[in-house]
Amino acid sequence: MNFSRHISIAALAVSATALPIAAIAQAPMPKPERVQFAKGASSKAIKGTIKGDQSRLFVVNLRAGQKVSVKLVTSNASNYFNVTAPGAQQAMFIGSSAGTSFQDTVPSSGDYTIDLYLMRNAARRNETANFTITIGATG
Repeated sequence: MNFSRHISIAALAVSATALPIAAIAQAPMPKPERVQFAKGASSKAIKGTIKGDQSRLFVVNLRAGQKVSVKLVTSNASNYFNVTAPGAQQAMFIGSSAGTSFQDTVPSSGDYTIDLYLMRNAARRNETANFTITIGATG
């Protein structure tokens, strides 16, 4: 057998076995859910359930200067959310260190993202969280 062909076959075997591991390691990205307030309302309550490594991604369009509020009521103490401003690389609110309630005046206009998730410890145990997340905006 030719040496270069032997290396190619070995590389192919290694890459073929690595693909399933990489695919399992990353949870699929949730489809963003656009949050629209009913006519005359300034908030919306969303109820649901997440399990294991599932997450929910909410998108709400806000104007600079508006006050935004997000409150999470959950059955699982490892259930949190992060809030990220449009175009930002880092969250402006990190629930796992700041809690389950957020209020602030938004600095810029655009789509703000709210990522609802279970902490890794609970996700690995495939725990479930029943939640109500209330998203509001005024001003």
